[in-house]
Amino acid sequence: MPPKIPEIIVALDVETASDAMRLVDLLAEHTRFYKVGSRLFTAEGPGIVREITSRGGSVFIDLKFHDIPATVAGSVKAATGLGVRMMTVHTSGGVEMMRAAAESAADEAARLGIERPLIVGVTVLTSLSEEDLAESAPDGIAGLVRRRASRAKKAGLDGIVASVHEAAMIKSELGCDFKVVTPGIRPAGADVGDQKRVATPRAAMEAGSDFLVVGRPIIKAPSPAEAARAILEELKGSR
Repeated sequence: MPPKIPEIIVALDVETASDAMRLVDLLAEHTRFYKVGSRLFTAEGPGIVREITSRGGSVFIDLKFHDIPATVAGSVKAATGLGVRMMTVHTSGGVEMMRAAAESAADEAARLGIERPLIVGVTVLTSLSEEDLAESAPDGIAGLVRRRASRAKKAGLDGIVASVHEAAMIKSELGCDFKVVTPGIRPAGADVGDQKRVATPRAAMEAGSDFLVVGRPIIKAPSPAEAARAILEELKGSR
């Protein structure tokens, strides 16, 4: 059975709403799922989420909530009210914090009568290497991701953010329904930038990733729409 084609999430790693919406309009034919991270959210606030959703887009708000359980629950409640499709919390915040996030999202979505957003846990940033984590992860990145992913599932999260190098392991151990969101996606030959653990779209698909987060290879391309189309064609053609 061929692997399922993952959904592309375009990372709107820009500074202004006008830059972001220009990309949303350019890419509408190829994807309608966009990541809003701390850079854009800090500059433009919740309004950018509303503007994207008003044009038919879905938003993955990547603010990596990490605080005491009550504070994270409040943040998740507010993000749910914005109508986002997915959001992140840090798995290092512990099971109680993650459980509070999952319950808050479910409660607020039920109160508003909307679909519950996916809550995914950040395990290890793809900009970190084995050397960076030598002291905190003596059994390597894979072991640390395994532990954090297991806690995330126990807490009721929908999945995790992890590199392609851990995706197959997570799917095998925690089940196909446990989502894997993979950043650090770089088409063959692309500049890796500040990422340490990168993968091609095809490799991530074959590893079982459900969502691929793609930023610079699309938004910095001479033609963002053509770059997005090429990635989608690569995924479809490699089945």
